[in-house]
Amino acid sequence: MPDIPAGRLILLRHGETQWSRDGRHTGTTDLPLTERGRAQATEAADRLAALDLDIVLVLTSGLERARVTAELAGLAAQVDEDLREWDYGGYEGRSTADIRAETGTDWDVFRDGVIPGKTPGESVEEVAARASRVIARVQPHLARGDVVLVGHGHTSRILGSVWLRTEPRFGAQLTLDASRLAVLGHHREDPCIISWNC
Repeated sequence: MPDIPAGRLILLRHGETQWSRDGRHTGTTDLPLTERGRAQATEAADRLAALDLDIVLVLTSGLERARVTAELAGLAAQVDEDLREWDYGGYEGRSTADIRAETGTDWDVFRDGVIPGKTPGESVEEVAARASRVIARVQPHLARGDVVLVGHGHTSRILGSVWLRTEPRFGAQLTLDASRLAVLGHHREDPCIISWNC
């Protein structure tokens, strides 16, 4: 019987930004939280407290919206650049509706990917590779307690898929709203979702 980590892996998405509120893809652009986003991040502290966590490690994306969310939620976090959001390349700052109108397709980022722009962009597999590195780094800590990862919507959804050992595109079937939590753990030796978007 394999050793089953005692700890849970908690994902916390950053609070609202102007672009997330407006449905614009926000990857590498370093936007601040809105006032509502700051309030959401502060409220996340209560949801985290309700989980009765034994936190041994907190990691955050280096982007301001994630770092400030961690601070406002009462978490002392170390930056892990692998938690940054998907690099949307030429679709940075654009809405799905705009991209669909331009391409004349039912474009979906998980299925169709991105085009180069000011940055080359990333494939879903590249984001999944980053998520895999994060999971590998936190595994030893999960043997001692709970780990919190503060990050972004799409990257967290892909990380959840990687945790489940499924195809990264399964993340398209998950949603994680601004400043909401996902709790990952194990059922016997199998990785599982304990709760999602709570």
